[in-house]
Amino acid sequence: MIKASGVSTSLTLALLTLVTTPAFVAQQANAQTIVHKSIRYFSIGGKTAAELDRQLETKGPHTQTTGSRHPGATKIKFGGTMDYVQQGGRCKIGDIKVKVAITLILPKWTNRHRTNSELALIWDTLSSDIKRHEERHAEIATQHARDLDRRLKALPSATNCQVLAQKVSALTDQVTDEHDADQLRFDRIEAINFNARILRLLHNRMPKH
Repeated sequence: MIKASGVSTSLTLALLTLVTTPAFVAQQANAQTIVHKSIRYFSIGGKTAAELDRQLETKGPHTQTTGSRHPGATKIKFGGTMDYVQQGGRCKIGDIKVKVAITLILPKWTNRHRTNSELALIWDTLSSDIKRHEERHAEIATQHARDLDRRLKALPSATNCQVLAQKVSALTDQVTDEHDADQLRFDRIEAINFNARILRLLHNRMPKH
């Protein structure tokens, strides 16, 4: 699902598997973050700025929280696998693989090469900013996936695997909240600075005489 921020998050390690393995030699937790990123485009038409606005409003990705559409979005899905290892009467974390699948959803204007130079400049500026914005959402998600990986690896052993699983769940929830807060904070800052940023970018792209 896609949240109002334009970010789809599901930061629970739903795919974590509980594997208790008797360990006869000392083992270190091996952590690995696997990131898979792709881009999906949705086509829009229109030949004027007003028509482009309407196309983005009607064809952009829908977000459940706001119930509206956006010019771009980022779908993020976290998952992974992890082993719980029994050793010396205690339970510890074995191998960890935190996975994050990221899909950027971006607009593609079909009439880009059949328009005037002024509207082309505006579109190139806007679409570039949309892509930069969504790329940053992807970076935030990747940072938190690696943070979760590191913090899971650092969890101390517990008296049994059920207790350790509860600690894993609590840590995952904590990282989920931190991730969502960072994504929303980024969106708030971007919204406040949007007009000034676009005007500055347009000015920088304008031909110098």
